[in-house]
Amino acid sequence: MDKSLDLKNKIIKKLDFNKALDIVTIDLEGKSSIADYMIIASGTSSRHIQALSEQVHEEIKNSGIVNCKIEGKDSKDWKLVDGIDLVVHIFNPEKRKFYELEKMWSELIPKEKVII
Repeated sequence: MDKSLDLKNKIIKKLDFNKALDIVTIDLEGKSSIADYMIIASGTSSRHIQALSEQVHEEIKNSGIVNCKIEGKDSKDWKLVDGIDLVVHIFNPEKRKFYELEKMWSELIPKEKVII
């Protein structure tokens, strides 16, 4: 199994086990070079969001990716865990609805318009 796909599946299980809400996975192949997959989930409170981000971070580190980091440490509404080939966004439900990342990244984007 592809290492990124295996890690994606582990992260989804970790989020689900720890009661993350509305977990969505987006395959970024052909859409962006920033990562292979994006996972978006919601937490129920700022503490839950923080705990989920730390658990995901630990799971990614345990898979051998040492350059993993958490962005948004000062935010109570959003965290991003950068696992190099896998990006995990964990949102407060209201912020998630505001940013609509699923809609933005799920749409087919012509390659010539993808500039990151």
